Amino acid sequence: MSPLVAYLLSLADDRLILGHRLSEWCGHAPILEEDIALANIALDCIGQSALLYGIAAEAEGNVRTADQLVYFREGVEYRNLLLVEQTNGDFARTIVRQFLYDAFGILLFERLQRSTHAPLAAVAQKAYKELKYHFRHSSHWVVRLGDGTEESISRTQRAVNDLWRYTDEMFGAGFPEAELITSGTAVDPQLLRQEWRTSVEGIFAQTSLTIPDANTVMLTGGRTGRHTENLGHLLAEMQIVARSYPEIAW
Repeated sequence: MSPLVAYLLSLADDRLILGHRLSEWCGHAPILEEDIALANIALDCIGQSALLYGIAAEAEGNVRTADQLVYFREGVEYRNLLLVEQTNGDFARTIVRQFLYDAFGILLFERLQRSTHAPLAAVAQKAYKELKYHFRHSSHWVVRLGDGTEESISRTQRAVNDLWRYTDEMFGAGFPEAELITSGTAVDPQLLRQEWRTSVEGIFAQTSLTIPDANTVMLTGGRTGRHTENLGHLLAEMQIVARSYPEIAW
């Protein structure tokens, strides 16, 4: 697999898996407005992933279709961040997961609009507009929950403590490959780390939440196909119909 295809798949996988997780809230959110909001964000994420899979399929030489890249890859072939595959848990956990990714995603896609790979830049322009809303939505809820009742603060802090260990992978050294960064196709995620941290701290400053200490053990592996058991369960549910009827065109 070429570095370009691997990079495009990582972007697409992040958006697909996060969108699928959010879709699990449909009909179960705490209030009607939030049910609609999470469903819309899920649709945005999945729509962005569809465009990225299309570009990846083309970059691969159309050996596989976008649908085949989604429904007929095994878990070890997925390149999404471990963060986005984590289970929803309660509403606070879902919001914290979304916020930690959104604070990164908005920085990444803002810069990808200037990618020298024209199809990727075009998708980034669309995605960035949607990510601005996603970040505003998740950060609003972090403030609301993190500056709310004793119960909401406790649940939100628990989510932060648990999910923080997956954030370092967003800035992992060595991915994407240096040639993609040098050519201007990809963004060096390490350059986003401080701005992401500043953004997160700015939102947390409006709450009673605290960032876990620097000794937190960080977990990685998603970018190289080493996932938690959560992804396997998600893919089994997501892929079952396509795999049961592989001859059908979706």
